[in-house]
Amino acid sequence: MRIDLAGATLDIWPLYLYHAEAQTLNVAVTLRARCWLGTRDDRRLVLRSIDAKQRVEADHWSALPEEAPWRLLKRILAHFDGAGLELVTQSDSPIGAGIAGSSALNIATCAALARWRGQDLTGEALLGVAMNLEAQAIDVPTGAQDYRPAFYGGVSAVELGVAGVTRVGLDVDAAALASRLVVAYTGASRQSGINNWEVMKGRIDGGPGIADHFDQICRVAGVMRRALVAADWPEVGRQIAREWELRKRLAPGVTTPAIDDLIDRAGRAGALGAKICGAGGGGCIAAFAEPGDMAAVTAALTDGGATILPCSVDTDGLTVAEGGSAPV
Repeated sequence: MRIDLAGATLDIWPLYLYHAEAQTLNVAVTLRARCWLGTRDDRRLVLRSIDAKQRVEADHWSALPEEAPWRLLKRILAHFDGAGLELVTQSDSPIGAGIAGSSALNIATCAALARWRGQDLTGEALLGVAMNLEAQAIDVPTGAQDYRPAFYGGVSAVELGVAGVTRVGLDVDAAALASRLVVAYTGASRQSGINNWEVMKGRIDGGPGIADHFDQICRVAGVMRRALVAADWPEVGRQIAREWELRKRLAPGVTTPAIDDLIDRAGRAGALGAKICGAGGGGCIAAFAEPGDMAAVTAALTDGGATILPCSVDTDGLTVAEGGSAPV
């Protein structure tokens, strides 16, 4: 899964076409989604979600339920014409955490089914399939950034323009970055499709100030990218704080009193910057602090009712292996 550091929402077509040098910066973290796929002797489908503690069976993918947690899986199975399979999923992310848990699970499941089908999908082809299937599942446009951390890992700049989407791996000290990041779940789920759609409509409809805010977010991403590569950690923290101030103005509901309280607590405890992950309205907060202040920031978020999600920077990305079995 990923923490978006700057430039989120710009990765939704066609928003990035309206702003020069648009890019999204993110970091893959060691909160992972997993899919186990096994074949059956009959043609039936058996799906099990470890997180939801639910199980469903069907004679055909078309008979699978439309509600969560099966809606996205149903569309993935339809695309790969899945039959005679047992599919088990598990995610380290709380529901609606804003750290691209559904996108990571999407990549894992699509990769497993592509291997089963014997399809040699290149990275970008696999990412395109996953993105389009998720758009079908949530009924609104999806962004391009969330699938790349799941596939590549590491710290990325996702460059966006008329030539398309390009992922550039950044040479960043992963351990040093991880030692300054704390991820905390607010306890409130968010609906990224709703918030992103409101922001997108506001930009296209010419909402007051939104174009300027996105221009400024583009500039923040550029400054932060240079700071990350230079290991200028105080500047990274300042740009995280700046990006959050701009993001809050994009649409109502991006922040809430509870989110504001947690971010204020983190700041008083020494955080250089903090922001909500993803579209906002709930989910996870990412706080950035010097290593000596991490304990105080972590305690402040916990005291405010948030749940810390321990993680570091993931440099592996997608892995696919044969053999083994799913947890019971």
